[in-house]
Amino acid sequence: MTGPAAQPAGSTLSERVLQGDPRAVARAISLIEDESPQGADLIRRVFARTGAAYLVGITGAPGAGKSTLVDRLIGELRTVGIVAVDPTSPFTGGAILGDRVRMQSHVADAGVFIRSMATRGNLGGLARSTADAALVLDAAGKDIVLIETVGVGQDEVDIVRTADVSIVMLVPGAGDEVQALKAGIMEIADIFVVNKADREGADRTVSSVEAMLSLESFEGGRWRPPIVKTEATTGKGVADLVEALERFRAHTAASLGERRRARAEFRVRELMAHRFVQHVLDRVLKAGEFETLLDQIAARETDPYTVVEAIVRRSIR
Repeated sequence: MTGPAAQPAGSTLSERVLQGDPRAVARAISLIEDESPQGADLIRRVFARTGAAYLVGITGAPGAGKSTLVDRLIGELRTVGIVAVDPTSPFTGGAILGDRVRMQSHVADAGVFIRSMATRGNLGGLARSTADAALVLDAAGKDIVLIETVGVGQDEVDIVRTADVSIVMLVPGAGDEVQALKAGIMEIADIFVVNKADREGADRTVSSVEAMLSLESFEGGRWRPPIVKTEATTGKGVADLVEALERFRAHTAASLGERRRARAEFRVRELMAHRFVQHVLDRVLKAGEFETLLDQIAARETDPYTVVEAIVRRSIR
C-alpha cells in the first residue's frame, strides 16, 4: 500500500513532505503562511532537496484569464504544483479562493496540488510566503510549479524575483496598447500571452507589443520574448505557450544559476528586513513605544530618519 495512509507513524512533517504526502504539503504551507518557527524549521530541513522544480510565474491585470490559462496548462503538464495568490478577504483575512474554485477539474489528480494564498496586504502581486510555498512543492517532487499572481496592475513585478520564467498576460480592449509603452510589468516578461485572442483588437495588441520590442536590442543571443495568442476558455494556443516555455527553458539553461542566485539575494534581503523589524518591535522598543514615536512624527516633533537612526543605534549596542 502506498500514499499518505502508508506513512510510518513516526515520520516527521519534513519527511512526509519529501515523500509527496499532500496532507503534509498542505500543513507545511499553512505553517509557512502563519510565519511560525515550525515553518522556518521545515524549510531548513528540506531546502537541500529542492532546486529541481521549474518555477513558472503568470501575471497580468485582473480579468486577463490567468486562472483559466493555468487550468489549461495543468492539462498539458505533469506533476504540477500551483500557488494561486488571491486577494485578501476584508472579513477573514484569508484568500477568497476564486482561483482554486476555477481549477476543480483537477482536484482528483494525484499529480496536481493546488493552493490558494492570501496576499495579507503584501504588495507586488504575491504573498510574502509564496517563495517558501513553492519550495515546499519543489521538495514534494513537483516538476513544475505554476505561480499565479493576484493581478494588481502595472507595478506587479515581484514575480520576476520569484520565478524562473515570467509570463505576462494581456487582453484586447483593456488599454494594453497604452500599457505596452509603459515601464513596470511590461519589462519583466519572458513570454507575452495575448489571451482572449478571438476578441476584436487582438492583432492590434500584438502589434503594440511588437512595436515595444522593436525598440530593444536583442543582439548577442539575448532572448526576445515571443508573443503567444491564446483562447484559454477553449485551450487554443496553450500548446504553443508550452512550446515557448520549453524554448525559453532551453535558451536560458546555462544562466539559470545566475537568475536563482539573484533570487536568493532578494530573498535573503527580504528576510533580513522582516526579521530586523520583528527584532526591533519585540526586543528593542518598549511596549507602546513604537506608537509613541509615530505620534511624535505625525506631530512634527521629530522625523522618520532621526527615529530610525536612534532605533538602529539601540539595536547594535
